[in-house]
Amino acid sequence: MSPLPSNTALLLESIKIEDGVISNLSYHQKRCDKSRKALYNSSESLILKEHIKPPQKGLYRCRILYNTEVQKVEYLPYKAKEIQTLKVIPSNLDYALKYANRDALNTLLAALPEADDILIEKEGYLTDTSIANIAFYDGEQWFTPEKPLLEGTMRQKLLDQGFLQTRNIKKEDLPLYTQVALMNAMIGFKIVKDIKIIYNYN
Repeated sequence: MSPLPSNTALLLESIKIEDGVISNLSYHQKRCDKSRKALYNSSESLILKEHIKPPQKGLYRCRILYNTEVQKVEYLPYKAKEIQTLKVIPSNLDYALKYANRDALNTLLAALPEADDILIEKEGYLTDTSIANIAFYDGEQWFTPEKPLLEGTMRQKLLDQGFLQTRNIKKEDLPLYTQVALMNAMIGFKIVKDIKIIYNYN
């Protein structure tokens, strides 16, 4: 599999805008600053708010493409993808930063057309789906994987609020949990009823 983009590649923030309201902007700003520091050793902040002119009606995904500077801002009407089936797939994919280039993720997803999405297993532990962080409920507490592929903004917000706790979770642990939720900037925290997770890939 070809590697993910080099340090010259575009990074991405996907921000929810609903009827002119920008959601969780401070978390996107923190991730943007952290990513630029990691890639370019930049201590200057790109002020995302200065580049956003939110549509006043409707639900949109605001895509901000950037590297050392903001390169492009798009507003895309949003409709959530329905996820009812996940298939666990092992991978050593490195996606610690939110790159605009998703070719490696899309290659993994295309290999499993029988599932709505994939649940990536890395070094024996569950991480994320191709589009969302994931959480599991044990009857008392929601847990999200300790080491996700990508530290999502909604995930971080819910950790800060104490709603989520982190835990190393293996596919063999799945029977211990009674509910599954997906989370990202657009869908928030969404409990998925009757979700099927396929993990007997050997």
